[in-house]
Amino acid sequence: MLQNFIVSVLIFLFSGVFAIAFGQTAAVKPSVISGDVVAVSEKAIVLNVKTTQVEVGLTDKTEFKRVSPINPSLQVATAAALTDVAVGDKLMVTGILAADGKSIPARAVYLMTKSDISKKNAKEAEEWRTRGIAGKVLSVNSQTNQINLEIRGLTGSSNVMLTPKENAKFKRYAQDSVRFDEAKDSSLAEVKTGDMIRALGDKSTDGASFAAEQVVAGAFQTIAGTVKSVDASKNEVLITDLQTKKDVTVVIGDTSVLKRFPAEMAEGMARMQMMGAGGARPVGGAQPPQQPRPAPTVGQGQTPGGAGRPGMGGQRPGSGGLDDMLERLPGITAADLKAGDMIAISSTRNGSAARVKAIKLVAGVEPFLRLAQTGNGGRRGQGGVDAGFSIPGLDGIGFP
Repeated sequence: MLQNFIVSVLIFLFSGVFAIAFGQTAAVKPSVISGDVVAVSEKAIVLNVKTTQVEVGLTDKTEFKRVSPINPSLQVATAAALTDVAVGDKLMVTGILAADGKSIPARAVYLMTKSDISKKNAKEAEEWRTRGIAGKVLSVNSQTNQINLEIRGLTGSSNVMLTPKENAKFKRYAQDSVRFDEAKDSSLAEVKTGDMIRALGDKSTDGASFAAEQVVAGAFQTIAGTVKSVDASKNEVLITDLQTKKDVTVVIGDTSVLKRFPAEMAEGMARMQMMGAGGARPVGGAQPPQQPRPAPTVGQGQTPGGAGRPGMGGQRPGSGGLDDMLERLPGITAADLKAGDMIAISSTRNGSAARVKAIKLVAGVEPFLRLAQTGNGGRRGQGGVDAGFSIPGLDGIGFP
């Protein structure tokens, strides 16, 4: 969205309109900077621009324009004023940047308010929730331009055939990022078996096919392990991978989601997984679901499934999902973990088996790992998770 804003401004500037508006010649090429507002005063605005701060100098000749996040074209921008600017807003500023890069006398300020952006994001998130689908790529047919997806829930899974609409847009998540605005333009040719996909479009009445307008893909993994040590000052957790028996450093970033399953909730959901996989009837005599399909498991080096926001998954559009549940779980920090805890994390596959950045980190997962050890073919009592594991809501990536 902000990238489109930048492109619009550049087109506007170098099409000659800027020169007409400000009485400059075509030889003058103004600087264009963009960032988030961190301070506002009568004479200046301070912006966070990448890794530095820039002071935007204001005069009575500085022009203010408000740009809509929905339609970032400057041709439809409306008049604004300094009083409309608040901390957290996004600005695009034109002028001549100082040699040290720390100040710029503003000729024009283009404003996207935090409120407008939030409204747009909420609208888009709801659309992806109600018209979205997500799952793991089982196969890609380059002849028919179709993608066979596995859509999974807590107790079962189903297959959906995804067909891109004409002019469908493809994106691929950047390394170690689950931010849609950092995703790169992509194509169907880059989609691989095992990728996770989230798509926006129209699902058929029978739910067996999906016509996609937008597709975003990425390669992810899930890892479970026992905590060896915690460095809260560095936001790093050292674990022993339950499958490889090797140490892995888990880096917790600003966007990492850290949650803990309450013990009773985890036990109950693990029993539901066992029922869905054809396991024994749980204590209390409840009947298992009728005609369930086994829920797939995920292990080291495999890409995850999941559901909802902020992860990808397989809930029915509009029905909520496993990740909606995960978001409501108690939040934790690295300091809440201790040696001996069992945790599971999701991350992008970065080629390093020794150091990963957590998208999500979930504690209180022992019941799910016991299920992987005993109910799904693991070797009882040996501490391994040989057949993989599935942690509800853990796997995957976020809504665009």
